[in-house]
Amino acid sequence: MNILEIKEKNIWENFLLDCDEKTFLSSWNWGEFNKMMGNKIWRLGVFENNNLISVALIIKIEAKRGTFLFLPHGPVTKYEVGSMKYEVLKALLEELKKIAQEENASFIRISPVWERNEENIKVFKELSFKNAPIHMHPELTWELDITLPEDKLLMNMRKTTRYLIRQAQKNTDIKIIQSQKIKDIEEFNNLYQETVDRHHFIPFSLDYLKNEFSAFSPDYNPRTGAPASREALASRPTTQNIALFFGKYKNEIISAGMFIFWQGIGFYHQGASSLKYPKIPVSYLLQWEAIKEAKKRGCKLYNFWGISPITSDFRIQIPGHPWAGLTLFKMGFGGYKKEYVKTQDLPISLQYWLTYLFEKLRKQKRGL
Repeated sequence: MNILEIKEKNIWENFLLDCDEKTFLSSWNWGEFNKMMGNKIWRLGVFENNNLISVALIIKIEAKRGTFLFLPHGPVTKYEVGSMKYEVLKALLEELKKIAQEENASFIRISPVWERNEENIKVFKELSFKNAPIHMHPELTWELDITLPEDKLLMNMRKTTRYLIRQAQKNTDIKIIQSQKIKDIEEFNNLYQETVDRHHFIPFSLDYLKNEFSAFSPDYNPRTGAPASREALASRPTTQNIALFFGKYKNEIISAGMFIFWQGIGFYHQGASSLKYPKIPVSYLLQWEAIKEAKKRGCKLYNFWGISPITSDFRIQIPGHPWAGLTLFKMGFGGYKKEYVKTQDLPISLQYWLTYLFEKLRKQKRGL
């Protein structure tokens, strides 16, 4: 197997089109976003007999707790390569270890996009990985097949969820507005900051949110980081891959979300809400409008992003979990859970164990 850096977007994205297990964290745009945030990246391809069989976005993370190489929801492989996952990851690791030494990284961290089963877990164990003390991106998500007609989707929802959507639709004081303007990120951020303390998560900065929005916008020029020229926009589709939804009650924003539409999948990536009107079901209608928008854009799958641990009969496993309420909300729309292999670490130097201890303590403090 050969490892080569991929420098053409069409090669990268066309490969991912043929892959089933993927999220936008493997997209070309997510790499551009990380460059905008000042992170060094590599886009590596694994080739077998000159055929591309796997890709991985690698990000150099420099934080107070240590420097490491990170693969977000990767590596991504074609379905037929399943039996070769060990060989793919082993070949990739040889290159990653070289990069880690050159970049003074103390460990390699992978958030796999591989189903959590014994076979996939075994691959990482045999290559000396260990479970990371924290997760970087969702390891447990909630997904919904949205190929069904709207009336069928509504019928498959929890009775309460369906009722609240219909009540919100009847309420003339409730309005759902879609925006594709970057200036509206500030409106989103105002509500987002109110949500942080309630759900006990570390907030993203305003610059982070703006850069994410820009990276998935059609007028983004990856070479300069500035809006593309009119000529460039005219030569390609202008459908925006990201949108903001605002839920208003009596003209006051009390719910908001940032949604990414990529390769036939809609993602509910960022959310924000207010408790000012707890009995007004704005968030339910907002989510339903986002699902309908995903259908309009040709998406077949809707990803609600992360949820808290649940039991086999779909009950909250840890009732006091900070995400328990949000998880019940997401599950109410119907769907199924998707579990990935837990985040994996491969220590490169003793410095790793200081990072491990720091992250372990932080996780306990946050109650996760």
